[in-house]
Amino acid sequence: MAISEDIHQSLIPSFLYSSSLSSKRLIDMALMTRENSDLPLMTPSISSSQSSSLFRSSSSKHLVIEAPNEKIQMHSPAYYAACTVGGILSCGLTHTAVTPLDLVKCNMQIDPIKYKSISSGFGVLLKEQGIRGFFKGWVPTLLGYSAQGACKFGFYEFFKKYYSDIAGPEFAAKYKTLIYLAGSASAELIADVALCPFEAVKVRVQTQPGFARGMADGLPKFVKSEGAFGLYKGLVPLWGRQIPYTMMKFASFETIVEMLYKYAIPTPKDQCSKSLQLGVSFAGGYVAGVFCAVVSHPADNLVSFLNNAKGATVGDAVKKLGLWGLFTRGLPLRIVMIGTLTGAQWGIYDAFKVFVGLPTTGGAPPAAQAAK
Repeated sequence: MAISEDIHQSLIPSFLYSSSLSSKRLIDMALMTRENSDLPLMTPSISSSQSSSLFRSSSSKHLVIEAPNEKIQMHSPAYYAACTVGGILSCGLTHTAVTPLDLVKCNMQIDPIKYKSISSGFGVLLKEQGIRGFFKGWVPTLLGYSAQGACKFGFYEFFKKYYSDIAGPEFAAKYKTLIYLAGSASAELIADVALCPFEAVKVRVQTQPGFARGMADGLPKFVKSEGAFGLYKGLVPLWGRQIPYTMMKFASFETIVEMLYKYAIPTPKDQCSKSLQLGVSFAGGYVAGVFCAVVSHPADNLVSFLNNAKGATVGDAVKKLGLWGLFTRGLPLRIVMIGTLTGAQWGIYDAFKVFVGLPTTGGAPPAAQAAK
C-alpha cells in the first residue's frame, strides 16, 4: 500500500494535552494500528532531553503532555480587551450596588429641605416609595457606568502606554505622574460621551417623582421633552466632574500603591501573594476615592441640578446653591460612597486581571511596565 506523504508522524493527537493511558497501553495501541493497516510504525526521532520536555510522568505512572502556557501579552489587543471587560465589571457592578446611596445623595442636592440628612433621606424614601424605591434608576446606572467603565479603564491603559512611548523610558519614569494624569484625562473625555445620556435619564428618574419608572419609559419621555441633544445637556458639567475625578482616581491610586510597596510592604510586589496585591489595590483605591470625592463634588452638584431642572444653566445652579453649598452639600455621603466605590472598583478590576493572567495595576513606573 502506498504511503501518503502527509501522514502525521505523531501517534498522539495534538489536541490531547493529558492522557490517562499508561505507557504500555500507548505502545499496544501503536502496534495494533501497524498490524491492522500494514503501515510501518513511524515514530519521531527525538532525543531523550526532548522527550523529557514533552512528557512527564505522574505518580500514577500516567503520561501527561503539558498544555501550552498561554498568557496575554502586555499591551496587545487582547490585553486592552481584557482591561475593557474588567472596567465594565468594576464600574457597572459597583455603581449599581450603591444605587440607594446615590439616590439619597441626588435628592439631597436637589431638595435639601425635604432630604435634610442621610438618615432622614432614607426615611423619606422608605415612607414614600418602599424598599423598591431604593433601587430606582438602577438600569440606566448599570448600562451607563458599564459603558463608562469600559472606556475609562480600556483607554487609560492604552493612553498610559501611548504617552509613555512618546516620552521615552527616561522621561516617562521621571514624569510618571504626568503620564497618569494625561492618560486618565484622555480616557475620561471619551468615557463621559458614553455615560452622559444614561446619566441624564437616571437623574431625572431618581429626582422627579412620577416622571418614569426606569430606563425603558424614561429615555423616550426624556427625548420627547428635551430632544435628543438634551441627553447631552449635562456633558460639559459631567466632564467638569468626571475628568478631575478620574485624574485624581488614577494618579493618586498609582502613587499610593507605589508608596505602599516601597515603604509599607517589605516584600517586592512580584513576590507578594495575589491576595495581598488585591488588598493593596482595594486600600489604594479607597484612599484615592476620598480625594476624588472632594475634588469633583462641586461639579457633581451642578450635574444633578442641570439634569433635574428643565432649561437651567450653570449660573442658575450657583445662584440657588451658593458657593458654599456647591462644595459641601451632600459631601459627607459622597465621601463614604465614592471611597467605598473606588476601592471596590480597583479590587474588582485587578481581580479580573489576575483571573486572566495579568499583573495587578501599579507598583512600578510606566517605563518599567512597558519594558516587561
